[in-house]
Amino acid sequence: MPSHDTPPRRKTADELRSARWFAPDDFRSFGHRSRMNQMGYAAADYAGKPVIAIINTWSDLNQCHAHFKQRVEDVKRGVLQAGGFPVELPALSLSESKVKPTTMLYRNFLAMETEELIRSHPVDGVVLMGGCDKTTPALLLGATSAGVPAIYVPAGPMLRGNWHGRVLGSGSDAFKYWDERRAGAISDKDWNEMEVGIARSYGVCMTMGTAATMTALAEAIGMTLPGASSIPAADSNHIRMCAAAGRRAVDMVWEDLTPSRIQTEGAFRNAITVAMAMGCSTNAVIHLLAMARRAAHAIGLDDFDRASRTVPVIANIRPSGDRYLMEDFYYAGGLPGLMLRLKPFLDLDQLTVTGRPWSEELAEAEVYNDDVIRPLDNPIYAEGALAVLRGNLAPDGCVMKPSAAAPHLLRHTGPALVFDNYPDLKATIDRDDLDVTPEHVLVLRNAGPLGGPGMPEWGMLPIPKKLVRQGVRDMVRISDARMSGTSYGACILHVSPESYVGGPLALVRTGDLISVDVPSRSISLEVDEAELERRRAALVPPAPRYGRGYGWMFSRHIAQADKGCDFDFLQTDFGPPVGEPDIF
Repeated sequence: MPSHDTPPRRKTADELRSARWFAPDDFRSFGHRSRMNQMGYAAADYAGKPVIAIINTWSDLNQCHAHFKQRVEDVKRGVLQAGGFPVELPALSLSESKVKPTTMLYRNFLAMETEELIRSHPVDGVVLMGGCDKTTPALLLGATSAGVPAIYVPAGPMLRGNWHGRVLGSGSDAFKYWDERRAGAISDKDWNEMEVGIARSYGVCMTMGTAATMTALAEAIGMTLPGASSIPAADSNHIRMCAAAGRRAVDMVWEDLTPSRIQTEGAFRNAITVAMAMGCSTNAVIHLLAMARRAAHAIGLDDFDRASRTVPVIANIRPSGDRYLMEDFYYAGGLPGLMLRLKPFLDLDQLTVTGRPWSEELAEAEVYNDDVIRPLDNPIYAEGALAVLRGNLAPDGCVMKPSAAAPHLLRHTGPALVFDNYPDLKATIDRDDLDVTPEHVLVLRNAGPLGGPGMPEWGMLPIPKKLVRQGVRDMVRISDARMSGTSYGACILHVSPESYVGGPLALVRTGDLISVDVPSRSISLEVDEAELERRRAALVPPAPRYGRGYGWMFSRHIAQADKGCDFDFLQTDFGPPVGEPDIF
């Protein structure tokens, strides 16, 4: 455990990383200083001061980050107040709802950009501005590898949706009412009114989707100011938090409070515990695995399943919960309130970006609504949010969210109905003559990291229209894809290894029996091994997805889901990073 008895020695101005660019009396530093003059800066603006990079993932097509164009000015204000020099560095903006085929294809791209932006520029510390699903893990992955003091500023959830006096939750209610429309129960007028009422402000999804999950886990790991992750994006507290993060970034430089001091193995285990209690997005598994491995910690799927056996879901937030949204969670006490309830499960000696351990940060935490953040003895689900299943269909594991599934489907055996790809699924699923019953197990393959490509959020396979009209609202669905964190249902995801590389999912045929037993954590294809070997021998490798560019690189270096889908060459143990720029 880290020791907090002796505060670290504070850096001097001569020890600042930026001084390597600006301080020497040589020809190259003359050039650096003269070009600062060119932009209107005097030496008094930056000399001897921490230079704080603000990596901003704003864009005109990222709805979740629409306010970052203004919020960056609040971060800059905080940096200036603390005696630092702020510099804004724009980065790739990954809009979850607009980037095709999926933002997951580009998570590692943003991680690489973040790392190289920090490494190549004269900066001493960094403020990371993100929130939309993949931006949080990407920014933290890059900052972890770069190694300078870093603090994360989460975008915050949007305001509650509204339709005819009903509260709408992004994603979750869209899926729910879309099925009602497919069943003929919702009119075009109703649907159009929902469209303008479900997303009422900037900010991330206000359900416990991937965005809210990952910003909360960034806080649990210690990389945000305590209490920051659930502040609604439109709340004035969010503005003050941005300025406070800017101020804190300057002090972190003087204290040399780097990610390696915060992101310990204990910090990631705390995050897994918090994820279970929140009713987290299934995507948290992939991102936390990548982040922990990048920080050189041996975290695996079994760590999630172990936590799931003991940590109950106590955050009553949709889709695992039945009523509330992130705005309610913030008013009920936010993540500090949740962690207060989880104290028996947490290592409170772990540091946050404040330089203080969680034991101190939670000293004044409170819970203001026992129905939003439940006591441990009154959970909404007795076990954790996720379960890891293994068997001959998923030898390296797959993930399910039992807290959001119909209970009768947690033990189920049924015949497979196989779709070879997403276009096949889309073209077939609503046919009136589709041979399907509620007992069928819907299977989608070629949707994993390589097969998608990029592992799109196709895992919440739609219920066939003929069954929707009969009142069916959940079925067992299996894929090597991901699903939106706002999704729900008996969806089994991240089957590893994926079918595209010859994983067992590639061997399934329509009519094969598949058995799922969530309490026993098992998933099996009820076909004898000799037949599976015959099918395996007949497999024809698919054609490569890409012949050039980033996709070509992605295809050759992406890890499978059970390893976090990071690039192999970015792993901590792959090799030492390039030297600091002063050697060039």
